Order: sequence, then C-alpha cells, then structure tokens
Amino acid sequence: MSELPEERRLFREAADLAIRLQGDPDNRVAIDTVRAWISRSAAHREAWARVAEIHGMTGRILTERYDAAERPAQGAGRRTFMIAALAGAGALAAGSLTLPDLLVGLRADYVTATGEIRRIDLADGSVVTLGPASAIAVDYAPSHRTVRLLSGMAYFEVAADLSRPFSVLSDDVAATALGTAYDVSNDAGIVSVSVDHGRVAARIVDGTAGEELAAGDWIVFDPATHGIAGRGTREASQIAAWRSGMIVAERETVAALIARVSRWLPGKVVVADPFLGSRLVSGVFDLGDPVRALEAVVRPFGARVRRIAPLVTVVSPV
Repeated sequence: MSELPEERRLFREAADLAIRLQGDPDNRVAIDTVRAWISRSAAHREAWARVAEIHGMTGRILTERYDAAERPAQGAGRRTFMIAALAGAGALAAGSLTLPDLLVGLRADYVTATGEIRRIDLADGSVVTLGPASAIAVDYAPSHRTVRLLSGMAYFEVAADLSRPFSVLSDDVAATALGTAYDVSNDAGIVSVSVDHGRVAARIVDGTAGEELAAGDWIVFDPATHGIAGRGTREASQIAAWRSGMIVAERETVAALIARVSRWLPGKVVVADPFLGSRLVSGVFDLGDPVRALEAVVRPFGARVRRIAPLVTVVSPV
C-alpha cells in the first residue's frame, strides 16, 4: 500500500488528536500533546485549523465538557421502562425489516456485513470499496457501465472508457463519471456524492436538480423532496474517510449520520426522539468505537445513547 500524501496524513493525525481530546477535554496530557503537535510546523497548524473548524460548527465540540454520566438518575424507573418498551417495539420492527433487507440481498451482486469493508475489482478494471452493511448490483453492457448502490456507501475508482459512461444509481440519484474517483452514500434515504478527483455529473434522475462536481466538491440530495439538501467543498483527505475509520460530516442531518455510524454497530438503532433526525451536525467521528461516535453525534442536542440489549441501541432525550 502506498503512503498517504503529506496533507492527507496530517489531517488524519489532527482528526485523531481531536477525537481523543473530544472524549476527555480536561486531560492536561492530551492538551499538551495537541499543542506540541501543532507547534511542529505551519502544515501541522493548517491541518489542525481545518479539523477545529469542522468540529466548531457544532458548538465547541473540542472544548465542551460532557458530564452526563455524572448526572443523578432521578426518575430512572419510569424512563427505563419506557425506553425498554420502545426498544422492544424497535426490536419487533427490526424483525419486520428483515424482509426488505432480504430483498436487497437478493438483488445485490455484492453485500457486506456490519463493520466489513470490502474491495471489489470489476471487469473493466474499476475498483469499488464497499462500506459496511452495504450492497451493490452491477450492470455492464456494450453501451454503459451502471452500478446500483442498493444500500450503504461505496467509493469508486473508475477506469476510463469514453465509449461507456460509468454511472452510480441510488434511489432517484445518478452520479456519472469518466475516469475519476468518488464516494456515494445513501443514509436514511439521503444520498451524498463526494469527488476525490476528476469530474462527476450528479443529479436527480428526473432532471429537477443536479450539478457537475470537480475534485473536492460534495453534494447532498434529498430524493423525498427531489432537491439539493446541501453542497460544499472539502479537502481530498476528507473524502470517504470511513475507509480509514473516520466519518467527516459537514452540515449533515443527525438521521443520516446515525444511519451511517450504525453500519459499524451490530443490531438495530432505535431513535426515540422524532425531532432529532432533522437537526444538522458537523464534526469528525471515530468509528473505532461506534457507540461513542453516536454519542458525539447526538450529545449537542441533549440526547444520549443506551445499549439496552446486545442487538438494540436506543437514542433518546436525556
């Protein structure tokens, strides 16, 4: 495996330090470690500034103290009962969801399990890195190359072929490229496209919304409204960072991030707050501990995460 470019390596080092500091913001050793790292060079300072800006969008994530664990458990009996009842309903619902999951599996050519990342070499020389709990179906013909992202996320390194455009379809979104690399994710029905290098034409299939993206550009579609939910530009080091155990989010919905992080977490995640999913969040989240990553996503909005059964995780108001 080739070494990461210096800029990307420094960003990931800075993100790792930020995640550690986020978990223990009053740890003097961690603070001194960050200060020493930043002081190494101007490039280190720039990398830290990019990471700090991302975290800062959610409101002092780098420095805010989280002491929910120290709060008294008043009213725990009824709250625990209600959450357990909801989780039970969620578990039943999860059972009913096995049929759609099975149908996705039947349609797919490649499927991954929870927490699994898989490299797939396609017939034309293109390479797909398929994220956890994800599925794709491949349709190659003399006139086209089409990959359907049935669920989850995938990073595509496309072999150039001017006679056969390469397109990724997910729900009502199409992302078409010629000789490029890009990431497509479908989380809770929200489809995002991020370009590592090259050009990608991303659009709603019926033509109501779309843009041509260049390297570093990202766009988010909400097929339910047939519109663009967000767009922007990010560093190349942030594209498909999930491949190395991180999620980098900028103004994404909590629902989409919960769905994405859940692909690293066995079982089902039940969200007990109907208003939480539409909130917007930004930050860098460590997938090495998906429960803590979920906590970091929802904590700024007064919610908490509970694992109340081996295969049931509940996100609820505190």
